[in-house]
Amino acid sequence: QVQLVESGGGLVQAGGSLRLSCAASGRTFSRYDMDMGWFRQAPGKEREFVSGIWGSGDSTYYGDSVKGRFTISRDNAKSTVYLQMNSLKPEDTAVYLCAAVRTTFRQRRLAREYDYWGQGTQVTVSS
Repeated sequence: QVQLVESGGGLVQAGGSLRLSCAASGRTFSRYDMDMGWFRQAPGKEREFVSGIWGSGDSTYYGDSVKGRFTISRDNAKSTVYLQMNSLKPEDTAVYLCAAVRTTFRQRRLAREYDYWGQGTQVTVSS
């Protein structure tokens, strides 16, 4: 099993920044074998893909709504994935969830493609 714990959410004004962290643990977690993703879910809306990164960190990819504003990265030595969010907008308000799946060296943009999930961290952007 893989356990994921998100942190770093909070309340921020529009135009501000936040950095989310996702700490992974578990006896099956091999730092380079797990692709990681960030999703978000606002009340009454479907879970939306935000960003993904391969286990090696060689490939990163983003949803259209956050491209150019958010940056995903990982520190495999710390088994942690980060999401740097800049130029935040009120429409970015949601619960942000970290997800993991064993790598297959392809992009994964659908929630059903991930096997492990964290509990989420709330991000609220005020106008």
